[in-house]
Amino acid sequence: MAVEHVLYEVSDGVATITLNDPDTRNSLSAEMLLGLHQAFDRAAQEAEARCVVLASSHDKVFSSGANLTGFGQEVPLVHKHFATDLFVSLFEKIASLQKPTICAAGGHVLAGSLGVALCCDLIVASENATFGTPEINVGVFPFMIMALIYRNVPRKKANEMLLLGERMSAERALEAGIVNKVVPAERFDAAVSEWAAKLASKSPVIMRLGKEAMRRQLDMPLQDALDYLRSQLTLAVSTEDVVEGVTAFFQKREPQWKGR
Repeated sequence: MAVEHVLYEVSDGVATITLNDPDTRNSLSAEMLLGLHQAFDRAAQEAEARCVVLASSHDKVFSSGANLTGFGQEVPLVHKHFATDLFVSLFEKIASLQKPTICAAGGHVLAGSLGVALCCDLIVASENATFGTPEINVGVFPFMIMALIYRNVPRKKANEMLLLGERMSAERALEAGIVNKVVPAERFDAAVSEWAAKLASKSPVIMRLGKEAMRRQLDMPLQDALDYLRSQLTLAVSTEDVVEGVTAFFQKREPQWKGR
């Protein structure tokens, strides 16, 4: 992993992946995207990582979005097209990760990085963070993240974001359904840690089944979704962790998960 661009550590069941290219305001260069791919692959494979937090080392910016340098380079158009596959595959990788994810939006979340944030299950924002799709202001358009925005934001508000290219405050992002929680800057790290610890404390096997079900049922017709979810419930009930969870509840103690 290119550690100068993406940092990775695991502590108390929480894997923290940190964007770390402050000189470019954590722009999503090819190097950064490759580092994120490697980090999420590692988190998926490591049993001790039961929750993933995506954070930034920059004190004011989560990420400024795609590195615009490549847009102006004199290279064949097909090469520019292939380069964007790193975005698509990263979106898919984060969204399909069978472990819960939190985006720690401590600073500005702009352009393509908004797509990365929206792929996470939860977003905790500092009151100083802003969110936006400014691509239209530089003669581009947020094509790559449009599908993610429309799956998280009401249509008229999504239209406003895409067409006007204005930034919104953390509070407005909360109202729009982009973020889950907004906290004062001095409480931001504690709020992220609190939710991460809660997620890491859940049964890993049930969390895996649940995350997969959340993703797959999303675009199913209602009857197909109900049939599929019924089968997943039956599978979940067959696990040892369900028995342990119910037993611990009645015995008024913390469950000891076995992950099976």
